[in-house]
Amino acid sequence: MEIKDLLKKDLMIMNLKSSTKEEVIDEMIEKFYQENIITDKATFKSEIMNRESQSSTGLGEGVAMPHAKTSVVKTPAVLFAKSEKGLDYDSLDGEPTSLLFMIAVPEGANETHIETLAKLSKLLLHEGFIEKLKEAKTPEDVYNAIELEKKEEYNKEKIEDNSKDKPFILAVTACPTGVAHTYMAQEALEEKAKNMGVNIKVETNGSDGVKNKLTREDIDKALGVIVSVDKKVEMDRFSGKKIIETPVSEAIKNPEKLINRVLEGNLSIYKGNGSNIEKEDNIEKQSIGSKIYKDVMNGVSHMLPFVVGGGILIAFSFLFERLYGSDSEIFIFLKEAVGGTAFSFLLPILAGYIAYSIADRPALMPGMVAGYMAGNGFNIIGGVKDQAGAGFLGALVGGFIAGYVILLLKKLTKKMPESLNGLKPMLIYPVFGLLLTGLIMYVAVNPVFISVNNTVNSFLEGLGTTNKILLGIVLGGMMAVDMGGPVNKASYVFSTGVLATTQDGTFMAATMAGGMVPPIAIALATTIFRNKFTDKQRQSGITNYLLGISFITEGAIPFAAADPIRVLGSSILGAAVAGGLTQVLKLSMPAPHGGIFAATAMGLKEGGLFILCVLIGSLVAGLLYGITKKKVGQ
Repeated sequence: MEIKDLLKKDLMIMNLKSSTKEEVIDEMIEKFYQENIITDKATFKSEIMNRESQSSTGLGEGVAMPHAKTSVVKTPAVLFAKSEKGLDYDSLDGEPTSLLFMIAVPEGANETHIETLAKLSKLLLHEGFIEKLKEAKTPEDVYNAIELEKKEEYNKEKIEDNSKDKPFILAVTACPTGVAHTYMAQEALEEKAKNMGVNIKVETNGSDGVKNKLTREDIDKALGVIVSVDKKVEMDRFSGKKIIETPVSEAIKNPEKLINRVLEGNLSIYKGNGSNIEKEDNIEKQSIGSKIYKDVMNGVSHMLPFVVGGGILIAFSFLFERLYGSDSEIFIFLKEAVGGTAFSFLLPILAGYIAYSIADRPALMPGMVAGYMAGNGFNIIGGVKDQAGAGFLGALVGGFIAGYVILLLKKLTKKMPESLNGLKPMLIYPVFGLLLTGLIMYVAVNPVFISVNNTVNSFLEGLGTTNKILLGIVLGGMMAVDMGGPVNKASYVFSTGVLATTQDGTFMAATMAGGMVPPIAIALATTIFRNKFTDKQRQSGITNYLLGISFITEGAIPFAAADPIRVLGSSILGAAVAGGLTQVLKLSMPAPHGGIFAATAMGLKEGGLFILCVLIGSLVAGLLYGITKKKVGQ
């Protein structure tokens, strides 16, 4: 796509009538509206002014680039306007502004449009180009200036010298909308570095995603990193490196100053939290296992706040239940309205962000729906919600299904005519991505897990009470198999059913003890084997003490998702030990939930023995997990 395809002659105002910043913005928005580029002037202006409130788009040198990305934009477009007298636009250099480019980007703008806008943004930094535009009298003059600049750029000899005797630095650029400033900062840094004899690699975090991504090898060999951003970017990868953090405008205005600061080396060393640091050279070179791990960890990291926030509030709710009863407003508020609501997002967030890691933003929605379906059991067997869904294992599978469905759709639509590209993010990906993902979950994934649930229930009913110790071992171990999934639910439903019909809480004691073990075991492992966990994992481990004693098994899900073999293996063994011990000691749990808070109703002796069973099982699981886990970085 050419620049003139976005910068049309009908969208040029060669002599602005307005003389103030807001009036000029209104005049340009009106032109957009008249030319059927936007459908709502007020909404578009609100987005433009919101961007201006973050930092002025007056770049200096007499140029401003106000821009917005919103659903009221019908088609991507650029409006060029000139002010003969110049006006006060709050520019970075404090000088009057005479050239303005207003950029309108729809929510579904494709990569081609963003690349074209990036080219236009970079042209403004070329020496002499702004002067040519200031001299332009007609739209044809503007086109001629652009064409001439493109030809000069094409004819320039670009010699890439990556010799080892030249210093090598890195940079990351990003602005809130990822349309203009991101690429102007990239151009400014690259041009200045070339003139200074410095090798530089610049990663852009734009509206079209991350481009020119910095690899582990790049980071290791660089002298330092210029992080010139106005939004959040991945920072943990720079742990231990010298960095400069600046607004994106600083890279546009003072690239030489930033580069010199890196060369001088008098910079602070960035200290990350130790998580999410990619060890691979780059995405293309990752092994299948590394790629799967990265995708899973993306889901886990986004799910973790819901586990911690919701879990702790639910844990506190049991205290108020003991004090004021299950009908109290404070109990209902903490457990159902707030904590329970947060927990309802666990599986959709896990699956959604696994899918997002695989196929970017188009996969987020179908991934979240897959997670929701996994949690609620929608399936071909009954057509409606089953009592036990596919749980977190089903959500893991659903996240990967959604991600690769979107990748398949991207591949199938790759050769579509460019004129139809706008249909991909607005229609093809959301509709067909959701349809295919939902269909697979409905006819394959959920039915498999529901069949597992039914089989397990039949097994438990057949086992009966002939051997209570064996049944206690089985019930306790089942609670750790999928931590909220069908196997876990089968154990819980069986035990609560016995409790409700016979008032016999012996099996409930085994189930609750087994469910408390995984989070407590993880907490113990992160405490005893500190050097085998990152700072973030150790912090989450502390939280698991509270979740574990409150019978909230889901606190272990982030660890189980990231390291299923070791976590599930050790947890199942420890939970089975705890469940079996409750039957050896003939303990009876009178309540179906509450953990240590429910144990207080067992009496001092029985309650103490129950806690001892949980501790023994947790120690078995925690030690096994900690001993078998590799150190961080291995």
